Amino acid sequence: MASSSGNDDDLTIPRAAINKMIKETLPNVRVANDARELVVNCCTEFIHLISSEANEICNKSEKKTISPEHVIQALESLGFGSYISEVKEVLQECKTVALKRRKASSRLENLGIPEEELLRQQQELFAKARQQQAELAQQEWLQMQQAAQQAQLAAAASASASHQAGSSQDEDDEDDI
Repeated sequence: MASSSGNDDDLTIPRAAINKMIKETLPNVRVANDARELVVNCCTEFIHLISSEANEICNKSEKKTISPEHVIQALESLGFGSYISEVKEVLQECKTVALKRRKASSRLENLGIPEEELLRQQQELFAKARQQQAELAQQEWLQMQQAAQQAQLAAAASASASHQAGSSQDEDDEDDI
């Protein structure tokens, strides 16, 4: 197998994955290490061949992403048409598993509460938050009113005190005359 980067390790399937597949497929058969290595290299070459052909088909159809249909067309054009029905079955299984994962990861699904109930609870929380916000605004307004009244009273008291101080000063001035 030729590699454009010159480093074949970057373009191989993990050996542990291949070993596991061999053991699951042939549980009672011993496979020599060089045979395992050959299987790894064959798998890698097969993937490279299919993906290169799928990429060409993708480019011809002016797409930027290789789709499962491109891979299926690549299998057909390379003479692996006998695998297509099994590939389609595996593709359907993968889609089913992916859909189940998405559903399982949905927090809404995991709650077990109907969507209508969740919406009702949300509206209730919004109403409670609006009520609390209104109460806070009312308290702030009352505090500002009280502060303004206190400021007016303080200003009036200050004016009264300075007026009284001014009156007594005038009387003192008259006594001096």
